[in-house]
Amino acid sequence: MKPTYYITTPIYYVNDVPHIGHAYTTLACDVIARFKRLDEYEVFFLTGTDEHGQKVETAAKNNGVNPKEFVDKVSENFKNLLNCMNFSNDSFIRTTEEKHIKSCQKIWDKLINNGNIYLDKYSGWYAVRDEAFFSESEIVDGKAPTGAPVEWVEEPSYFFNLSKWEQKLLQFYESNKDFISPKTRRNEIISFVKSGLKDLSISRTSFSWGVKVPNDKNHIMYVWLDALTNYLSACEYSNEQDDKVFKKFWPADIHMVGKDIIRFHAVYWPAFLMAADLPLPKKVYAHGWWTNEGNKISKSLGNVIDPFELVNKYGIDQIRYFLLREVPFGNDGDFSNSQLINRINSDLANSYGNLFQRVVSIIFKNCKEIIPLKPNKFDQEDLTLINSIKNNLDDYRNLIDEQKFDQYLKNIWIVISNANKYIDEQAPWALKKNNFERMEVVLFTLVETIRQISILLQPFVPHTAEKILDHIKIPHDQRKLKSVDFILNGNIEISLPTPLFPRI
Repeated sequence: MKPTYYITTPIYYVNDVPHIGHAYTTLACDVIARFKRLDEYEVFFLTGTDEHGQKVETAAKNNGVNPKEFVDKVSENFKNLLNCMNFSNDSFIRTTEEKHIKSCQKIWDKLINNGNIYLDKYSGWYAVRDEAFFSESEIVDGKAPTGAPVEWVEEPSYFFNLSKWEQKLLQFYESNKDFISPKTRRNEIISFVKSGLKDLSISRTSFSWGVKVPNDKNHIMYVWLDALTNYLSACEYSNEQDDKVFKKFWPADIHMVGKDIIRFHAVYWPAFLMAADLPLPKKVYAHGWWTNEGNKISKSLGNVIDPFELVNKYGIDQIRYFLLREVPFGNDGDFSNSQLINRINSDLANSYGNLFQRVVSIIFKNCKEIIPLKPNKFDQEDLTLINSIKNNLDDYRNLIDEQKFDQYLKNIWIVISNANKYIDEQAPWALKKNNFERMEVVLFTLVETIRQISILLQPFVPHTAEKILDHIKIPHDQRKLKSVDFILNGNIEISLPTPLFPRI
């Protein structure tokens, strides 16, 4: 039986259109999901939209439509992003779906039956933009720590006894060192929990767009309890008759989030799950934010980066590559057009694209359009190149498991660079005149290296890798990670290639 792997993006809030941050988080998940599939895992990759809350109700009102019409329209933008960026998600959850509403009510009942919810009155600061409550000590110059405006709210509310879980959370972090990544976020969360947890208001009565609290129609669930439960709903938590999917995939292997929502995922969510007697996810990874040419991205500055425009202008694989190569994942990054163009021209066109173009063109012209047969004997420099990926597959697995995407790509580009050097040193065009047999070994070695490189690059640049593997006629069932281990047989007819990455 295949091992399973469950990976999630946060569900995206539908009060606006998708931007580069949404594309970035989903891309990271897509790369991991694709890699795990290559490594023979049964993957469940989830994304979706968060469609409840005061912010959505207000945005709908401002647009002169009812909330359901509004979310139906806006969630389509997020579905369009999936096609635009060639994402391979297995499911798309919307929090307005019936099965999600049932899951929320099921977890609420569990929490109440376990004695972890009580009715009281809430008085405190609330930021509509963040859909979050803040204590007096967190308010800076009359605003939330995120800079969002806050308002004083007083209303009856159900509370979750978060304070009761403080020590249990700290013990859990201590015995699960990898639960929160990267380390800076882990330290931040531990110090937040150590500073003391207060019980959390988990229902609202001042607006109506949300999941109704079971047995109390005056209250709707706090949007974060509703939103976080999506990870359970998508794997059929509410299906009492058939819990096969739930048992197969829960707990999630990784929740990928932006650093602004780490507290909800690494404090509230594990506490809710503990209180509902459910297993906890294995990892929460919080990545950094992008700036644009050194400036914070904001609507008011008019410098929001539109992923649809970028893909239209530069190409899908080019954008996918740039976003994960440019910045160590987990750090903040600066989006720069000149850097993007530089990466496309130097890494993609001049290195990877050029390697493929040169090798296949030489074979086409000098070997009767046929990749040479696998040689009986290789020289040491041939084997060094052929084994440079094959002997390090576990390193690539570890880099994916540690979300070190930039290092994974750097390592592959070292092999690409070595392959380009190898062509120059071996000079197959010169060998053609005085040692045809050696020329064939050199060209075979290069095609074999390109095959391995392209198998490993499938998660990052899927269109391009597929084009290359199609061109050298690698069968689809031989494009898995384990396929790197065997060597090509050769004797394959090929056509003249076209450039993969037009220079900009």
